[in-house]
Amino acid sequence: MNLQGKNILLGITGGIAAYKTPELVRLLKKAGANVRVVMTRAAQEFVTPLTLQSLSGEAVRTELMDLQQESTMGHIELARWADVVLVAPATANFLSQIAHGTANDLLTTLCLAADSDIIVAPAMNHVMWGNPATRNNVEKLKSFGVRFEGPVAGDLACGETGDGRMQEPEVLFDAISRYFGEAALSGVNVVVTAGPTYEAIDPVRFIGNRSSGKMGFALAEAFVRAGARVSLVAGPVNLDTPRGVTRHDVESARQMSDRVSSLVPDCDLFAACAAVADYRVADSAPGKIKKNDKDMSLQLTPNEDILASVAGKKNSPFTLGFAAETENLLEYARAKLERKQLDVIAANLVGAEEGGFGAEKNALTVVWNEGKVILPMQDKRKLARELVDIVARLYLHKKKNTENYRLIQGLK
Repeated sequence: MNLQGKNILLGITGGIAAYKTPELVRLLKKAGANVRVVMTRAAQEFVTPLTLQSLSGEAVRTELMDLQQESTMGHIELARWADVVLVAPATANFLSQIAHGTANDLLTTLCLAADSDIIVAPAMNHVMWGNPATRNNVEKLKSFGVRFEGPVAGDLACGETGDGRMQEPEVLFDAISRYFGEAALSGVNVVVTAGPTYEAIDPVRFIGNRSSGKMGFALAEAFVRAGARVSLVAGPVNLDTPRGVTRHDVESARQMSDRVSSLVPDCDLFAACAAVADYRVADSAPGKIKKNDKDMSLQLTPNEDILASVAGKKNSPFTLGFAAETENLLEYARAKLERKQLDVIAANLVGAEEGGFGAEKNALTVVWNEGKVILPMQDKRKLARELVDIVARLYLHKKKNTENYRLIQGLK
């Protein structure tokens, strides 16, 4: 797997195996990865920040209370920058801290703030590794989704032999390569729509909705993480473009429809997350409508149903739709799935206490012809990753069956 441009945050804790980390940085950089290093105070007793800075080409971070960095919340910036966090070596103390949510230095703080995966390479005495407290911490971290590489059996720095030796840099490099090689949608062209549309009444007024675009942008980011090439067609929102995404800004439903139409011919998977206005003003005024004391009515005309149009095309891409409902969630979602001939639909309740338009969290009921999955209330970025995992499996399953069908037809 090509690591070119991947952002890898290497955390180093205070174990003798820290002396191996310069070689790991060298291997990652040689493969084209961007590497930033965070060291604990104890780690600096075994290897110097200057060595790692020279190899990585980036300033090494060592302190949480760095006034220059933390003026812009540097630990959050680091956590968001990383495509993956690798901690090597990871001491028993470090494992205990993150298992219990302790954040008393830069490395533990950013691990708690990270929304990327965390991989740890433990290194410690074999008795410490086998201690029930350590084993309990390991199992807890695995349940949180933390990945473990090692330790392995071998000669230890203390002179004893047993499980507790950190994986060699070459092995950890291969593990990182495998991690990025797991991208299920590598090479797949995905088009995502996000945000609201604004339908002009006159040059200063419009009909719109409460969509923030946050779920659609999180979805685009999650598709990139899964290896896809992503085009994001965004309505009027104030959000930063996710890294690796090609963004197309539009305002009205017509503009969104036109842009989607231009992208769909090269599209393998279409995710319609935008809250597209169902209607537009039939004849918007060329100048500002002046206020008067009389009633005013607007004649509305339907907008094109972008999702149904894409799903109804011959050789249409795999289609993911969204349904925002205030009641009867599953019933309406299934009806929309069938009516628009979608492959899968993700439905959520709007107006709920925590989730919905503008909120940082959401919950989804994901429905397809053969089943459904309920994804609980959680941060939209994490929710998007879980949704993409489901969609990727369904997409690959359909693609495999389609290719098998074509193969069989060709043999007839």
